Amino acid sequence: MNKRLAAVGYLWAFSSLRNSPGARAHYDRRREGGDRHVSAQRHLFNRFVGMLFHCLQHEEHYAESRAFPNQQPTKSIPTAA
Repeated sequence: MNKRLAAVGYLWAFSSLRNSPGARAHYDRRREGGDRHVSAQRHLFNRFVGMLFHCLQHEEHYAESRAFPNQQPTKSIPTAA
């Protein structure tokens, strides 16, 4: 994999944990399933790449509800004060 793409993917997945309840729930489920942090984050990035590909192919905008259907957060997301 391209080093720049890997670096961006790490940042994309990491920042989504705070800003996307669906991404956070997906990450938490992977962690509870036994994945280590890096593996769960890489899986989340791969999912985002798949969603990006879908959006580009179908000329659609990203929608959180379609990207992570039926996924409720397992923990509350801290908000910035």
